[in-house]
Amino acid sequence: MNYKTLTIGIVMSLTLIIHTDVLAVDDTKEARPAATFTSIEKSIDRRAETLEKYLRSKSSPMAGSARHMVSEADRLGLDWKLVAAISGNESYFGKLIPYNSYNAWGWAVYTGQSYGANFDSWNHGVTTVSEGLKENYINDGLTSIEQIGRRYAADQSWAVKVRHFYAEIETFDPDIVFNIHDELPEQFKTLALSI
Repeated sequence: MNYKTLTIGIVMSLTLIIHTDVLAVDDTKEARPAATFTSIEKSIDRRAETLEKYLRSKSSPMAGSARHMVSEADRLGLDWKLVAAISGNESYFGKLIPYNSYNAWGWAVYTGQSYGANFDSWNHGVTTVSEGLKENYINDGLTSIEQIGRRYAADQSWAVKVRHFYAEIETFDPDIVFNIHDELPEQFKTLALSI
């Protein structure tokens, strides 16, 4: 066993321990998390790097805004992968958008319309969409991708598609060399031809 294999094994073991929920029962007999162990995770916070490299692997023009996505998620108490995953479904990470709109999320694009909100930059779009998700979804108790999807989009398979990209981001290893010449998935090829 070499040093790298041993290190990976230790990190995976610590990750398993860190992400195991400890439940406690209070007087109302409802289970709640008793403790969250994130000190190791916080000291080795590679979320922005992971997200940036993931977006670069998709040749996304938004890759430079990865740190801002994570920062806004932290500020608003959102999952750091959510805004990027939504952009994956809505525009294949900003690649299929109305010219100069910086709207990778289909934000304010209502059924039957071909365009919606325009933003000044990717960061402006990230902030607006993140705040909108917090105010109009999370604060209303819509906290899962499936719950958000029922309000966000008319597409019945929206949540499945967003969850696909969410899972890709979650399992992406920024230390693996990747081929940046990623081909568009079939669902976007037709869309790209119609724009």
